[in-house]
This record gives sequence, C-alpha cells and structure tokens, in this order.
Amino acid sequence: MPLNANLKEELGRLLPPDRIRWDEPMAGHTTFRIGGPADCLVLPASLDEARAIVTLARDYETPLTVLGNGSNVLVRDKGIRGLVLSFGKPFAYIHREGSSLLVGPGTILGAVSQFAAGEGLSGLEFAVGIPGSVGGAVFMNAGAYDGEMKAVVRRVTALTAAGETAEFRGEALDFSYRHSAFQENGALIGEIELALTPADVAAIKEKMADFTQRRQQKQPLEFPSAGSTFKRPPGGFAGTLIDQTGLKGLTVGGAQVSEKHAGFVINRGGATAADVLRLMDEVRRRVFEAHGVKLYPEIRIVGEE
Repeated sequence: MPLNANLKEELGRLLPPDRIRWDEPMAGHTTFRIGGPADCLVLPASLDEARAIVTLARDYETPLTVLGNGSNVLVRDKGIRGLVLSFGKPFAYIHREGSSLLVGPGTILGAVSQFAAGEGLSGLEFAVGIPGSVGGAVFMNAGAYDGEMKAVVRRVTALTAAGETAEFRGEALDFSYRHSAFQENGALIGEIELALTPADVAAIKEKMADFTQRRQQKQPLEFPSAGSTFKRPPGGFAGTLIDQTGLKGLTVGGAQVSEKHAGFVINRGGATAADVLRLMDEVRRRVFEAHGVKLYPEIRIVGEE
C-alpha cells in the first residue's frame, strides 16, 4: 500500500529533504549488503524528531522499523513497507560519568569498547569486534567471548510506542540470551547507561587484543555477513553442528556457509535474501536430520515476503 499523501507532506515539514529517502535500497544499510527498498528511510537528528516520527507512524497507522548499523539484519528482497527510522551520526556519542558511560544508540559498539579501554574502564572487552550499534546490541542482548550486554547495561531511556519517554532498568529490561524487552514492547532505544569497572588500561587492552586476534583468525571478516547466523543451541554451538554435518561451503546462489567458520552465512557476491533464506532452511533441515537439534535464526529477518 502506498504511503499516505498527508504523511508524506508532514514528513516534508518535519525533516529536510536530505534526511528523507524514498524507495531507499536497504542493501546499502546492512552489513550483509542485501535487501530491497524501504518505502521511506528517515534520519532524525534529535530525540524530539524521532518522537515526532513515531507519532506520525502511529497516527497514520504506518509500519515503523528501527535500524541501527544493520549488522544483525537480513532485509527481504521486496524491501520494507512503511517507514524505516535510522539512528545515525547525531545519535553516536559517548559521555563518561564516573565509572559509567552514557551512550547514544547510533554509536558503534566496538568504538565504545575502545573508548572504555582508553578510560581504564573494564566490562566491554568482549565487544571490541562487534560491528553493531549500541542500540542494536541492547535490542539483541549482543554478546561474545562469554560477555553480553546484560552484564553492563544499567539503564535505557526509550521512546514508547505512544511517543512518551520511559526508563528501563533491572528486570524491566528482560534480558536473556539474544533477547531484551524491546523485542516485544515496541519502544525505541534512545540512550544507554553502561556501568563499568575501573581497571588497568594495559590489562584491558591485552584482553581486547586477544579477542581481536581470535576473531580475525576464525571469522570470515573478508565477506559481507550478518554475524553468527544461528543462535547457540542448548549444550553446544551451531557452527560446530553445521561443521559436523559437512555443510561448510554449501552454497545457494550467492550465499554460502563460510568455509572458515560454519556458523556464518556469507554473501560471496550478488546474494539475494531468498538465497540466504533457502540456504538457512537447508542447513536447519540437514542439522536436524543428522543431530535431532533445531537451529533458530540469530539474525533479525525483516521486510515483505
């Protein structure tokens, strides 16, 4: 369904033309380099603008999708209907308050990890190589090397679906493995407070260097991907099961199970979302046949089927 003409007019009054992009190809906004067009990509420069966009979407009953750095997302080939709100550079900031950091949702998590190390603050070493935004990392409770966002997030200021500001702490964040309350409550993550621990800078950087080396050796960083494709099944690792099933190198179109790390589906060039989804389905089918284990996507799949 085409976007409402009145909605378009109101968006034009709210944002300058360079921050409203019609029929925007999403391949340029995801690390997979895959995805059809969004009806309209909007780039707010403030929380007030974001609030106004949320209100417009609600008033005109228009779907609203929030996108961070697009590092854990697969956009289907037909694209995304409605509005896509992207928290870009205006929401990329880091402020230190004591042993805490106040961070904008558009800040790259790896950059926050490096900043914390330079300030002698420990707790984010695990995040040194995670390419996503902090907002996206909170949304998915991102983690690596036995660390996760749950351990460092003290408070999240968010915009509710009604456009009101709300704070989430403790149990209200509902963190679990690759899950947060924001996957259900429709609130937009606006600012994050990270509670860290003072520690020796050299020790922090040594740990981060180790994680970086391990990541470079084991992960297919030379190809576009959305990171780990499947969630970790109970008692094991998806990549191990996929490898044991003999699926490294399995290819559908331009999508391939990485020969370097079986837990990653990569875009070898020209892959479509349909290629990726067919490959994921085949991997899940064969792993279940061989091991009786069901694999579930870790990546967020969005857009029109």
